[in-house]
Amino acid sequence: MAAPHGRGLLHLAAAVDQETVHDVSDHGELVRLAERGGFDFVTLGDTFARPEPDALAVLARIASTTTRIGLVPTVTVTHTEPFHLRAAVATLDRVSRGRAGCRIDLSDTEGGARNVGRRHAASADASEHEPEHEAWDEAWDEAGQVADLADRLWDNRAVDAGTHDDASGRPLGRDEARPAGFEGDSFPVRGLPTVPRPSQGHPVTVVDATDRRARVAAARCADVALVQGTNPAQVGAVRAELHASALAHGRDPDELRVLAALTVDLGDGERAAEPGHGGGGPRQTGQGPLYRGGPVDLAELIASWHESGAADGFHLTPAEPRRDLERLVNGTVALLQHRGLFRTFYPGSTLREHLGLTRPAKRYAVTREAP
Repeated sequence: MAAPHGRGLLHLAAAVDQETVHDVSDHGELVRLAERGGFDFVTLGDTFARPEPDALAVLARIASTTTRIGLVPTVTVTHTEPFHLRAAVATLDRVSRGRAGCRIDLSDTEGGARNVGRRHAASADASEHEPEHEAWDEAWDEAGQVADLADRLWDNRAVDAGTHDDASGRPLGRDEARPAGFEGDSFPVRGLPTVPRPSQGHPVTVVDATDRRARVAAARCADVALVQGTNPAQVGAVRAELHASALAHGRDPDELRVLAALTVDLGDGERAAEPGHGGGGPRQTGQGPLYRGGPVDLAELIASWHESGAADGFHLTPAEPRRDLERLVNGTVALLQHRGLFRTFYPGSTLREHLGLTRPAKRYAVTREAP
């Protein structure tokens, strides 16, 4: 059965965060469960402000135990050297054979800043009329520069036979590259990339664009934007804004996927569908939009939002990780598959293929026959 009104199939992603769980095998079980459900990708959070396993290292370990699902760790760019970020994410893409992404985030706590010792934090809670507001805008602008630098470094490594320098035409060896020569507002990078170009060309970049100050960075560099909202009109308005901004930055808006972000609590089943919960739609909480109900009502909500054109899919955070992810896979996903709204198998092997995104061409070198 085809998706309604000519819209493409849904894209679904899930968070696999587990507070106080430090065993990689527990995370691995959740990732494999999400893969059984056909999810495009999973995300795993990370922060400098509290003790927890490094998300990128955890998903690199899990990569060998999975075959298709995308792996997207949170990477805090505020206190991370761009060169190291690029190398780590490229390595994850290599070991997962093209299934890596990175969810860009900022550090907004002074505790996190002290742990790293690079600089003070910019407060995300500052009002538009306070000095910190400008600092937060600058932090997101820097995040966009970090993502742009990563793309440049990924494109600057010659990995194919017959690749030529686009300026001189000189043949480049398999491991040759030119210095980056990148000058950001707060950092310069002039060295050579040390890791081969990722399998996907560019790993998928994910940005939470709920905060309007993050939307410029999302429109500029994101492949996937997450947007919180309690109704399709809210999410759809941000989606339209992001597409317009992407076009203004010279991008094809069709290369940006927008996913509605919800926390889902499926503990009480369909009986929890009451006004403001479940079948009545998500309600706003201090932690973001919360859906409380059952797998059937959630499938109906997802189908109706998608049909309205509000979003290309959903990023779902289980309130109770194991319980709710099992109910998502066995209930909600199965119903969406039955209605022809979600795929029953992975048609490709890379995360870009799952999302229907093209593989970026190299910007610095062209591949042709050697003279």
